[in-house]
Amino acid sequence: MPQRMLLNQTIQYALRAMSVLAALRPGHFLTATQLAESASVPPHYLSKVMRRLVLADLVEGTKGHGGGFTLHRPASQIRFREIVEAVSGPLEADACAFGWGQCNARKPCPLHVAFESLNSGLDEWLDGQTLDRVAGHGLGAARGRTARKA
Repeated sequence: MPQRMLLNQTIQYALRAMSVLAALRPGHFLTATQLAESASVPPHYLSKVMRRLVLADLVEGTKGHGGGFTLHRPASQIRFREIVEAVSGPLEADACAFGWGQCNARKPCPLHVAFESLNSGLDEWLDGQTLDRVAGHGLGAARGRTARKA
């Protein structure tokens, strides 16, 4: 069965880049070019994503000759929610799928019941997944890259 993807492209690219960085040995960096290639992200798009991840203190970036990226904290301490919110902004708990602003169980919109279970599952996934769980899975080529040591 094909995988379904509910996350927008920016979030997908951020998760890809972070999973590649999670596979690095501590103290090693990947250049933007290496990271873009390993994560299959267009370089111009990657720079926008990485800027947001650096500003959120999830990634350490060094500029100039020999510059690159590495995780700012251990992969086990970075939850998917942090990555998603770094590139898309805070997720609103009471956002209304029907477009009524905010809704909840006391003041539900017609779609509230259906979306409540989706939101609950998404929250569980975002908070329950950390980068160490995905570090290196399917990234044999990325692991073999020459990463610069700090």
